[in-house]
Amino acid sequence: MTARPIPETVASLMPRAREELAELVAFQSVADPAVFPRSECEGAANWVADALRAEGFTDVALLDTPDGTQSVYGYLPGPAGAPTVLLYAHYDVQPPLDESAWISPPFELTERDGRWYGRGAADCKGGFIMHLLALRALKADAGVPVSVKVIAEGSEEQGTGGLERYAEAHPELLRADTIVIGDTGNFRVGLPTVTATLRGMTMLRVQLDTLEGNLHSGQFGGAAPDALAAMIQLLASLRAEDGTTTVDGLTGDADWDGIQYPEAEFRQDAKVLDGVELIGTGTVADRIWARPAVTVIGIDCPAVVGATPSVQASARAQISLRVPPGHDAAEATKLLTAHLESRAPWGARVKVEQVGQGQPFRADMSSPAYQAMADAMRDAYPGQEMQSSGMGGSIPLCNTLAGLYPEAEILLIGLSEPEAQIHAVNESVSPEELERMSVAEALFLRNYAESKKA
Repeated sequence: MTARPIPETVASLMPRAREELAELVAFQSVADPAVFPRSECEGAANWVADALRAEGFTDVALLDTPDGTQSVYGYLPGPAGAPTVLLYAHYDVQPPLDESAWISPPFELTERDGRWYGRGAADCKGGFIMHLLALRALKADAGVPVSVKVIAEGSEEQGTGGLERYAEAHPELLRADTIVIGDTGNFRVGLPTVTATLRGMTMLRVQLDTLEGNLHSGQFGGAAPDALAAMIQLLASLRAEDGTTTVDGLTGDADWDGIQYPEAEFRQDAKVLDGVELIGTGTVADRIWARPAVTVIGIDCPAVVGATPSVQASARAQISLRVPPGHDAAEATKLLTAHLESRAPWGARVKVEQVGQGQPFRADMSSPAYQAMADAMRDAYPGQEMQSSGMGGSIPLCNTLAGLYPEAEILLIGLSEPEAQIHAVNESVSPEELERMSVAEALFLRNYAESKKA
């Protein structure tokens, strides 16, 4: 009996993939018990573990990581002498933000205009489904030709480093010849892309205190130091007038020499309003892949509804700094902390707390695994050649794995193309992209196994 070609097999598995992704998206697996109950993450972890067992994985385990979350591990032995490939995804997700802004419920996979909408559909529950589809297609063909390890992280979005520290304490667990990180995406739908670089990140919370308690703005305003106004002034010091990030001592003039991102396309992808300018200088690719970028991602202050005429005694903000390759995230953390401590106006008391950090990453694209992936993507996307791009986001685990296994080849692929709107409301995944990337991953595993026999 002739085996069905891999693309046909994956196509036949897509209805099942949609059902499984819907089940996985239904878990409100935000790795912050202040947002959703811990049981939601535990439910998602158990779902992933059960899926691996159903595919014949042995040694399936829920790993209790030092940050209080769980990562799911499984091992599928391959033929004798075959190389080992580690497949990575994460099952935790970003909070849904303003649920009223979602067109359909964030934790209910909904098909609309040819896409599947739901939190985690692309980032990165869809990445786990991609791995399952690739392995199922190979099993239906001539079998999985490599030994496979799967690790599904439980706190990637929080940046709390649980899996990194667990891997460092158990260095043999994730050892592999090649590592496929399924948490990035194509530069554009239909354009097969590997990610060559990742910016690292540091996350800080800063609190300013100026008074023992809030005061009546009519009685004290004008002389009493307002902590919220101080915070606004401090945060403004992190950007130049054109929006360029300006952290004291941190350089930001590197250039990107790979695929470029036309400004008109970026404006459309980012949904920039008409008449509103982009920030920063240099090409778009320079700004989002090669240079540091600061973002105020949260601020504690009174809501407009119910606000009282008061001078605020305290204010708090959370700040994300993306750190490009060529910079050290720990040093960037020190510089950002020093900037915040020295720039607070009016002698406001400053408290800075670090809540997350990850190093930037640069892949070695000269490795044999990249040739195997280029061939696979050419077959999965007829008429298209593999492209390489940067990614402004961070995957802290990449540097941990590169440090633990310097001989391993690391490739970054995934489903988070611009239309996916990851981390925003109305996140979605293209089912066609899920299908083609699953084909590409299956073909890559077959190509890679053949290359190791040569």
